[in-house]
Amino acid sequence: MTPVAAARSPQSSISPETRLKLYRAMQECRMLEKRAYDLFMQNLIKGTSHLALGQEAIAAGFGTAMQPGDYTFCTYRGHNHTLVRGVSMTQILGELMGNSSGLMRGKGGSMHLTSVKHNMLGSYAIIGAHLTIANGAAWSAQYRGTDQVAVCFFGDGTTNIGAFHEALNFAVIWKLPIVFVCENNLYMEYTSIHDVTAVEHPAADRASAYGLEPVLIDGNDVDVVYRTALRALELARKGGGPSLIEAETYRHGGHSRADPGKYRPDEEVKEWLAKDPLPRYRARLAQMNISETELQRIDDETKAAIDQATETAKNAPPPPLELANKDVWADGGSAWRN
Repeated sequence: MTPVAAARSPQSSISPETRLKLYRAMQECRMLEKRAYDLFMQNLIKGTSHLALGQEAIAAGFGTAMQPGDYTFCTYRGHNHTLVRGVSMTQILGELMGNSSGLMRGKGGSMHLTSVKHNMLGSYAIIGAHLTIANGAAWSAQYRGTDQVAVCFFGDGTTNIGAFHEALNFAVIWKLPIVFVCENNLYMEYTSIHDVTAVEHPAADRASAYGLEPVLIDGNDVDVVYRTALRALELARKGGGPSLIEAETYRHGGHSRADPGKYRPDEEVKEWLAKDPLPRYRARLAQMNISETELQRIDDETKAAIDQATETAKNAPPPPLELANKDVWADGGSAWRN
């Protein structure tokens, strides 16, 4: 399968200003998650976490292409998708640390980041569950006559879940303004997607069954991701219905904090590390005569921002006890009964 035409020319139709924005977004995602890993190793973040180191181009490309009113739905590997929608580094790190500076004041943690204010409508731990919920948001936008688009990110393993097929069918029948994005990092937890899937490309090869164009892209090329996102978002916004995009990528580490990822062949890891989206894009920008000074300024500003966010989050107090029963019942208090 060849990539769609919209993704074939990554160096056209993108301004230098937008490219710097894409680079900054990827760098912020990378530094945020590296810092999250460091804080885990210091035992300042409890529980597990699922990092997307190596997958930054997908979040950055879509986050830059989306409009503020659009909706984001993602999996438990959702730190980057939350950041690119405008949630602060402090709020994300604070939430991972479970303290009062957190986005949800410590009640959600790494796997459940949600910000209605930023139309980031949830990180979902149940595989495939959010595709049908994202359809609901898209249906709401369609009913209300807005130009909002729902963008739903999911992993390759989701393509073997019933909700994936149900959601696609429903979205096509109702011609919903939604973009489904499969972040295919080749592994569903510890199992190669190719070992358990009848087709080579788990999302793109199934698109035609629902009357959709097969879209397979290099998910480690942020220009390709950005241009493909613009195309799909425009189609949905103009009433053209849903898109299904498979973005091939690779996580640098294991499935979660506890997973060393030793089941992956050494040659495969080496090959994909050579496709790291950040140094790859930095080299492209240098070839386009974007100055090293400008790129270093972005790096330095991002480093200062993550250092400040870390200190603020580390020094925040724990949530007050009265929050324990808040947002549990319909009226926010434990006195309510069904």
